[in-house]
Amino acid sequence: MERDSNKLVSIIIVTSGVKDYLQRCLDSVKRQSYPDPEVIVIDNSLDPDLSAGIRASFPFVKLYSSPRNLYYGPSLNKGIQLSRGEFILCLNDDVFLDKEFISEALKGFLVKESIGMVSGKILRPDGKTLDSTGLFLTIWRTARERGYGRPDRGQFERAGFIFGVSGSTAFYRRKMLEEIGEASHYFDPAFRMFYEDLDISWRANKGAWQAYYIPDAKAIHVRGGSWRPDSGLGKPFCRRYLNDRLHSELIKNRYLTIMKNESFPGLCAHLLPIMLYDICAWAYLLLFRRKVINIFLSRREISYPNL
Repeated sequence: MERDSNKLVSIIIVTSGVKDYLQRCLDSVKRQSYPDPEVIVIDNSLDPDLSAGIRASFPFVKLYSSPRNLYYGPSLNKGIQLSRGEFILCLNDDVFLDKEFISEALKGFLVKESIGMVSGKILRPDGKTLDSTGLFLTIWRTARERGYGRPDRGQFERAGFIFGVSGSTAFYRRKMLEEIGEASHYFDPAFRMFYEDLDISWRANKGAWQAYYIPDAKAIHVRGGSWRPDSGLGKPFCRRYLNDRLHSELIKNRYLTIMKNESFPGLCAHLLPIMLYDICAWAYLLLFRRKVINIFLSRREISYPNL
């Protein structure tokens, strides 16, 4: 740890100003034992009062108040461009870090030079339910958060290699981001919300970068806090709580991830599971969410004024 004790860590937080999440997130960042991280907030709220409140309450924050909603992926690109750190921690504003999170998570990057991504143990607000212990690619070519929604019984207490990291609390090595970046972007700007974490993890794996899990790096995530109604927080089958336009974005981004990253042999090997998944997904839409189909097929520009 000594050789990285003087390395700058940049924390990038994207917010739409929902509830009091940002205040709690920044409070947890302020309490970090790791000294003097660079903190950048990308404010998509379009609310000048929120920006003024951030500046007054958290003078250590470098604030970028966007004149329009950049959404999540492009916001991270902006934050990374503004940052100087060798390691980049990307956070949802509904994530609250344990005070040792950065210090513990940095140990993952010391395992090997090829470690470009680190995940901690991400828990739900009750502190007893797992949210993510690493991101994995399923045979359906979807993203799977290991441990998602399961009680934490100590079954993931061993550090080790994983496929990728959850976008809610994603720790990256800048060198990796620069190496796998596409044109002038780190995250593909086509992924405004959803699947941006699987896309970048998949690209990293293809580039011979690896991801590592550190269970002693702990955080709390209010999954869906910024876009689910309160009645849907902590509930399974989260797509039920997506509005129609967000649901359309979710479908589009899965297909885009597959088209960008899957090899021809991989597609042949997984074609049957992909087709089975799609049959179930589209049957659900036909029965319960036909407006999502109309939005998806129309290919209209999607906007989310209420996020």
